[in-house]
Amino acid sequence: MSSVGIINHIEIYVSDLKATRRFWDLLLLENLGYTIHQKWETGVSYVLKDTYIVFVQSTHLMPAYNRTRVGLNHLAFSVSSIAQLDNMRAQLCQANYTELYADRYPHAADDDTFALFFEDPDRIKVEVVVYKE
Repeated sequence: MSSVGIINHIEIYVSDLKATRRFWDLLLLENLGYTIHQKWETGVSYVLKDTYIVFVQSTHLMPAYNRTRVGLNHLAFSVSSIAQLDNMRAQLCQANYTELYADRYPHAADDDTFALFFEDPDRIKVEVVVYKE
């Protein structure tokens, strides 16, 4: 199987690596099957199969990230069941992370998908989605 065209990695600079790790450890390690790929004083990367996501502590904190400016709007991840989506929602709410579009859950994206939206500590929008079972 060829990996041509598959995203190899994504690197994101963050304002507080410790806070970032708490959020992404919960999401990626505990729920989505990622493992730690690399870890160093100012960064961490998570890997799943051939793709990894890197978070690096930024030294340039201003201007702060805003998903409505030019650049990245959000990251989206797939899960296999509505039960998994509900479980992740409960975990993220219990950890006091900000849920987006909570009043429209689980159809915040559209009627054909079940989707969960949260913000990470830098307010990067994260979507977790499962298509109708």
